[in-house]
Amino acid sequence: MNPSRRAFLAGTAALAALPFAGQTAEASIFDPWHKVPWLLARIRPPRFPRRTFDITKFGAVEGGVTKNTEAFRRAITACHRAGGGRVVVPAGVFLTGPVELLSNVDLHLEAGSTVTFSTEPADYLPVVQVRYEGTLCYNYRPFIHADGACDIAITGQGTLDGRGPQGPWPSFGSNNADTALLRKMGNDGVPVEQRVFGDGHKIRPSFIGLYNSRNILISGIEIKNPPMWSLHPVFCHNVTVENVTFHTTNSQGDGVDLDSTRYAHIVGCRMDTNDDCVVIKSGRDVDGRRVGIPTRDVVVERCKFSGRWGGVTVGSEMSGGAYDIFARDCEINAPDFPGRYPIKHALYVKTNTDRGGVIDGIHLRNIHGTGVEREVLFVSMLYNGGGTAGVNPAIRDITVDGMKIDGGKIAASFTGLPDAHIGKVRITNSTFTNITSPNAITNTDDLTFRNSTINGQPA
Repeated sequence: MNPSRRAFLAGTAALAALPFAGQTAEASIFDPWHKVPWLLARIRPPRFPRRTFDITKFGAVEGGVTKNTEAFRRAITACHRAGGGRVVVPAGVFLTGPVELLSNVDLHLEAGSTVTFSTEPADYLPVVQVRYEGTLCYNYRPFIHADGACDIAITGQGTLDGRGPQGPWPSFGSNNADTALLRKMGNDGVPVEQRVFGDGHKIRPSFIGLYNSRNILISGIEIKNPPMWSLHPVFCHNVTVENVTFHTTNSQGDGVDLDSTRYAHIVGCRMDTNDDCVVIKSGRDVDGRRVGIPTRDVVVERCKFSGRWGGVTVGSEMSGGAYDIFARDCEINAPDFPGRYPIKHALYVKTNTDRGGVIDGIHLRNIHGTGVEREVLFVSMLYNGGGTAGVNPAIRDITVDGMKIDGGKIAASFTGLPDAHIGKVRITNSTFTNITSPNAITNTDDLTFRNSTINGQPA
């Protein structure tokens, strides 16, 4: 190695070892949060040319009665062919069927605008390839869809209203004959091209489903009443979701589901969900392990969570793995953003022996809140009965620092398997008050509480 390169590497190592404010140098060397500035430097929102394409110039009619699917298509196509820019939805209510995003297009919702979506399943045909609850198949297209796009955005101060409860989607459910058939196809290795659903079947589409795409920005808008998951990037790279408000009504009403996606920043969002809020996924069972693409390098910060299940959730479809997930400065059940349901778990990690896969590196810092309905920290390898395939998952390296939660059933519940223990858990500088039951720790190695209390007593 030449002297200049040796000096450069030595200087870089010295910089990395410098402590954050309030930390000792010894502690900072082992702090996983040193990776976060590097991650955020890699996650950059796309930029767009200063061209505008008003949908009303392409035939869109305001009022919420006329379907404007073709007007949206024409405006987006023209913008794309011109080299990119902004497709503008002006104030008013605009009804449409599915919207296909193309590269270099920013779909911009001006203040006072609402885009509502058709409740007719036939409008979301022909089918496209999607990933439904972790298994690839062909199904109804997402209400807003992209595949293979680069530099795409949905921005502004308007609203996307999926009108989920007004369509047939609530009756589709999540555990019916079609979902059972799809899971069997995935586990049996049926070719994806033969897993065709859609018309005549009951598998819900996601609201915004983005596939194989790069450089994505979702900013400022309100998303409400999705048919299923609200925002679902799959096999994507470089995703920013900032200052977005989510209100979901149907079951399966997650907020953001990052699925086999790398480099994502979720910041300043407010989530009132009928399921999990921010979710890390990477495929289900045999099909997920076959694809084998993890979700990794995710930063969640300054968000407000209320919802039926988890604030930060990993799984249950995590067979491809999850690595280096960071969440900080978030609030649970914030009084200035009350949801219809209290969060059940601030951290919810769910997996079993059907899933397999590895979860390595979940880091929470300065998560505050009140009124957690169940376990504040819930990590389990026995989700949904524990599974039957005998493929053990692995969970390791969980850190929780500076958590302050007032109200919950249990502060920490960690359940590993007899032959697959959870490993290396650090809970530091944290305070849990009004907790009704003791911790529940099973098959978990190297779990440490430091400078932390439960109901005023050392944890």
